[in-house]
Amino acid sequence: MPIKIPNDLPSYDYLKDKWVFVMDHKRAITQDIRALRIWILNLMPKKEDTENQLLRMIWSSPLQIEAFFIKTSTYKPKNTKESHLKKFYKTFDEAIKIWLDGLIITWAPVEKMEFEDVKYLEELKYIMNTAKEKITSTLFLCWAAQAWLYHFYDIKKYEESKKIFWIFKHTHTNKNLNLLRWLDDEFYVPHSRHTWIKKEDIKKHKDLQILSESKEAWVYMIASKDAKFVFITWHPEYDRDTLAKEYFRDLEKWENIQIPVNYFPWNDPKNTPKLIWRANAEMFYRNWINYVYQTTPYIL
Repeated sequence: MPIKIPNDLPSYDYLKDKWVFVMDHKRAITQDIRALRIWILNLMPKKEDTENQLLRMIWSSPLQIEAFFIKTSTYKPKNTKESHLKKFYKTFDEAIKIWLDGLIITWAPVEKMEFEDVKYLEELKYIMNTAKEKITSTLFLCWAAQAWLYHFYDIKKYEESKKIFWIFKHTHTNKNLNLLRWLDDEFYVPHSRHTWIKKEDIKKHKDLQILSESKEAWVYMIASKDAKFVFITWHPEYDRDTLAKEYFRDLEKWENIQIPVNYFPWNDPKNTPKLIWRANAEMFYRNWINYVYQTTPYIL
């Protein structure tokens, strides 16, 4: 939340230099306040699990937020009750009539498929094109980030021979940006994926900037120069036990799966996993929501 202080207070310049949002009296008395509308396009089959993870991230902000959910109209999910979808979800065309301040597009279990083979790709293209014109900022997560980068920049994904299943350490590549405010110099992020994108492909596009990466896991966070589009390539919103559930599920399928690295204490799946990424994940979501709040007009 912003701090209202006199603009001639000595601390004013210091706080602005430290990326603390401050406002003077003139702006404070003219500021209109309303709830921020964050919509989530949920592409996951088990939608309630994803709802829980993302709502917890959004909740970390002190702002008043209205959260809504969007479903695809061209593809019907098979693992969520129709009554749940009917009660809590809208199509994108219905949502855009109500107005979206910020949009989150989730990951999807189609990572190994060619983009063109995804049944709802054309609908997703329509949503992404509309978001480009009408939404303050869109946050793309994992596969959705890959889909946008492919659709608009022709940036391809590359498949690994074995599933990448680690808790990796990441660093900033651009500290002077509001989206990275107060994140630790080094922080961890869960990875569960089969594909990746190349840093050199991203650097070919001058309107994109790499915000965070890892020596072991390559590029993690990307944004357009104006932060209208933010790409998170992996899973900071994961719960403590999400990777564990995936690991045991894959074991039951007799897949050749490694124990997630830097996850179970002493590398023993019988132990409760370490939770070492939550604080930085919540801080990032807080920063993104604050960016949407500060740049969205009160009168829509």
